[in-house]
Amino acid sequence: MTKYNESLGDVHSSVNTENKTGWRKLLSFLGPAYLVSVGYMDPGNWATDLAAGSQFGYRLIWVLLLSNIIALILQNLSVRLGIVRGLDLAQASKHTYPRFINFCLFVLAQIAIIACDLAEIIGMAIGLQLLFHLPLLWGVSITLLDTLLLLFLLNKGMRKLEGFIISLIFVVGMAFLAQMFIVKPDVIDIAKGFIPTNLSNESLYIAIGIIGATVMPHNLYLHSSLVQTRKIDRSETGIKSAIRFNFWDTTIALNLAFFVNAAILILAASAFYVRGYHNIAEIQDAHKLLTNIFGSMAPALFAIALIAAGQSSTVTGTLAGQIIMEGHLNLRIAPWLRRLLTRALAIVPAYFALIYSGDQGLSKLLILSQVVLSLQLGFAVIPLIHFTSDKKRMGKFANSIWIKITAWFFALLIVGLNVQLVVEEISKWAAANSTSATIVHFLISPIAVGIGILLLYVFLRPLLFKHADKPAYIPHGIAASLDDLEAVHYHHIGITIDFSKNDQDCIRHALMQGGKKAKYTLIHVVETAGATYYGGQVMDNETQSDANNLNKYVEALHKLHYQAEARIGYGGPAASIADIVNKSGIDFVVMGSHGHKVLKDLIFGTTVNSVRHKVNVPVLVVKPQKK
Repeated sequence: MTKYNESLGDVHSSVNTENKTGWRKLLSFLGPAYLVSVGYMDPGNWATDLAAGSQFGYRLIWVLLLSNIIALILQNLSVRLGIVRGLDLAQASKHTYPRFINFCLFVLAQIAIIACDLAEIIGMAIGLQLLFHLPLLWGVSITLLDTLLLLFLLNKGMRKLEGFIISLIFVVGMAFLAQMFIVKPDVIDIAKGFIPTNLSNESLYIAIGIIGATVMPHNLYLHSSLVQTRKIDRSETGIKSAIRFNFWDTTIALNLAFFVNAAILILAASAFYVRGYHNIAEIQDAHKLLTNIFGSMAPALFAIALIAAGQSSTVTGTLAGQIIMEGHLNLRIAPWLRRLLTRALAIVPAYFALIYSGDQGLSKLLILSQVVLSLQLGFAVIPLIHFTSDKKRMGKFANSIWIKITAWFFALLIVGLNVQLVVEEISKWAAANSTSATIVHFLISPIAVGIGILLLYVFLRPLLFKHADKPAYIPHGIAASLDDLEAVHYHHIGITIDFSKNDQDCIRHALMQGGKKAKYTLIHVVETAGATYYGGQVMDNETQSDANNLNKYVEALHKLHYQAEARIGYGGPAASIADIVNKSGIDFVVMGSHGHKVLKDLIFGTTVNSVRHKVNVPVLVVKPQKK
């Protein structure tokens, strides 16, 4: 398996854990679970925690604890899958289910990620409005810019990304810790909240929302991939050690997430329920009441924590999207494009909600996003339990009997409660008016039944059909046999010239490929506005200067007894270079990499990649030498 066939190939095994002991060993494994934990404290969780605390005081803290226990078990199964089999959840599904089922699983998972991203957009916009009095429409628009932030973080490596996320989690935790000192909750009442109690119809609905918002499906995909960023010893002892250290990473991170969720619920209970405000379901209402009761400090901290939670969840949602797309479909696209598409698909309903329903529309959309997330849970949880219980593939690391019983019980609980939530929501939509009832009966209900049948198939397929543990198809095919390898001789070599320090290296590498028997074409593209519109008819100062400089290179090569000629292109560099290569019969191209990163790539473009896709000849990329 090559580097590019692995989950998150750019950072796969990029963090070394070997030859370390004690605390250094533990610290080398810390990180993946923190990226996962931010999904448990996103704006969707805030909405359910605020509703629970304001309506029922401290009585539903035990539901939060139960949700955290479920998440701990499922995330540790996800860790086990990634470490033992070296596959993320999407890849394992690809090896088990037919292509059509994988496509359906991808669509559902992508919808869940868009729904999650929608929650982050709304949370970020509300946070900006609360902190800077920015209109929600502007706040929603600003969230498009986090694409640049993600590209910057990914370019810096996995450790930098993890450090950024942990910093945001620290901000959220400290903000709520400070608010706890401000509101001064009743410790005895909090302790009583950990004792399970009977749930009424209203509290059951909130409890379902808490569980659905906590156990997010894309986090299972994400964690099974992120644990593979650690380079480990693949012996039985090494795998055991990796599982143990990741267990502590998961336990610490998810308990911190539990602290944040409990803090939100306790804050709502202490600030609102105790004072008689029992229906605070909207984040803006909570902020207003905090201002009225405690002054400016608590609401400011509240808004800062909301922005930090939304931004960190956005980053991890993007990573999950990459894992799901590559795992289920073998499809790889540029990270910035994938991020932009996901954000665009999520931002459209946010705009419509604001335009047609105002601020209240966003709050309803936030709750709806959690309902959509709940639909996807079974499609992630059920395959995960199947894959980690398979003794043939997991060996000694397969789930024990008690883990299987516990996991299946929680899976049944999650699916059952979320099915109940979906049924209740559909019933409410149908009862709203005759138009919505028609839509529900002829569109929503058939889709729900189809999804139910698909879920049943996902559950039964691994039980009824046992397959050999080999990929049905992999992104780049299977390695071919190597025999009769003859030397390749290039007769016509193209060299791209940009009159930089890189030119000398490009020419030298080209001469090494072709020697004095080959013909060399030096290519330069003029990108002025005149060149773009008038092409070869333009004779501005830059074009004449570039042509003269290019001829100097040609003359220098002639003196060294090389065959060389100059070709000028006009307008877009990639298209012009490809056109010259294809029309001139060039059979090998040498290009200099400009060395741009992240922001400059977005501004100046990536010519090398574009040319590679437009020509059918080998391309040698020469990077600038650092001195």
